[in-house]
Amino acid sequence: MSSAALAALVDALVDLGELHSLMVVRHGHVVAEGWASPYSSDRPHLMYSLSKSFTSSAVGFARAEGLLDLGDLVLDHFADVAPADPDPNLRRMRLRHLLTMTTGHHDDPSDEVFRTPEWARSFLALPVAHEPGTHFVYNTAGTYLLAELVQRLTGQRLLDYLAPRLLEPLGIEGATWEQSPQGYDVGGFGMSATTEDIAVFGQLYLQAGAFDGVQVLPDGWAAEATAWQVPNGDDPDSDWAQGYGYQFWRGRHGSYRGDGAFGQYCVVLPELDLVVVTTSACREMHRELQLVWDHLLPAVAPGELPAAPDESAALADRLARLALPIPVGSAAGAPVVDRVMTFEPNDLGVRTARLGSDGLLTIEHVDRTLVLAVGHGELRSSFVEHDALRPGGRLSGSSTDHEVLAAGAWVAPDVYELSARVIGGPHAVTLRLAVDGDRVTVTGEVNAVFDDPVVGPLVATLGPVSSG
Repeated sequence: MSSAALAALVDALVDLGELHSLMVVRHGHVVAEGWASPYSSDRPHLMYSLSKSFTSSAVGFARAEGLLDLGDLVLDHFADVAPADPDPNLRRMRLRHLLTMTTGHHDDPSDEVFRTPEWARSFLALPVAHEPGTHFVYNTAGTYLLAELVQRLTGQRLLDYLAPRLLEPLGIEGATWEQSPQGYDVGGFGMSATTEDIAVFGQLYLQAGAFDGVQVLPDGWAAEATAWQVPNGDDPDSDWAQGYGYQFWRGRHGSYRGDGAFGQYCVVLPELDLVVVTTSACREMHRELQLVWDHLLPAVAPGELPAAPDESAALADRLARLALPIPVGSAAGAPVVDRVMTFEPNDLGVRTARLGSDGLLTIEHVDRTLVLAVGHGELRSSFVEHDALRPGGRLSGSSTDHEVLAAGAWVAPDVYELSARVIGGPHAVTLRLAVDGDRVTVTGEVNAVFDDPVVGPLVATLGPVSSG
């Protein structure tokens, strides 16, 4: 592979958005890897919907062990939470339809389902407009139903069920999975793993389910799960319209992939014996994947390339220098430190904030208080309760609190900039506090969010200096 072309891919991905990590594996060998500081090789990263491909693997194991069949009717497994008079199409829904996103729902029901305390019951209560198997629509709630089913059948968390069958044979340690209100691993999202874990998972599927000479996946599952199972569009130029397998997307250039929101990718190109993994905070996922095609495909040579030590060294240096920016400026500016900012009523529910001389930022929200350590010229670490960053959130059962890294600086005498990053995933917020006398206006943006990324403006009044 061409080191110069790989370096150009890195530059293009960085220019597009936040690249957190990249790993490229050819013929089973890592040919390029890098992490943008403060991300690192040992830190698990939230995978969003890339989690679905791991859930698919659990279904494959359960089938091989005789616990289920893909032709099973969904209601045969969920009679205890089914409606009294099931929708006729619901009666015909099978596990295969959950796997292939062809449940028959006209639109994705996930948001509606996940707002309720009992996800399986809510899923089964929804109208099913189409004959199952005839209409593709992305359906994370359907994946959750598969995850709950495996956990019902095995009596184990999905992570615990996968541990001896998949994770341990691949050397995956420290993976976590968020849980539903009823205590099930959510399946369709919420899994965290390292970049190398994702790459090894992709390599396992590339090698037909074998790893280190051992057949890890059930025979034939890798080929079946990643094959074209159902149509999902008719745009030849879209990587989201090339067919869908069992929780794997089919893509252009003979590829298949697991993918998650904001650019969590595990792309497999069997014809090139190639696996590409990215973690990132990118809102334009189609462009990120296009950059892989534009730069990586020409980098692959049919035979051995002549040695290019200068290009190889330049690539290694580029990967080693990957880093995300933090605010740069003075440690002191307008007289804000140790003064309470009292906010006017706002949609975010923020009541007060105080930046202390000890570097602690204390934010009083309508239903909680958040305390972050803020560094100057460096990131400082805080651990925040799982739900504190998800006001009104739906999830529980996280095995660890969130680690937040934050830094701030006066980028102008009257403007303070703050960057806070949830290091276990793609999310970060940048805030700017503009000070005019005793009036503070806060604006900013979130880097990776499904709705409006803009924060503010929030308006606050500065009180007198306080001791805390």
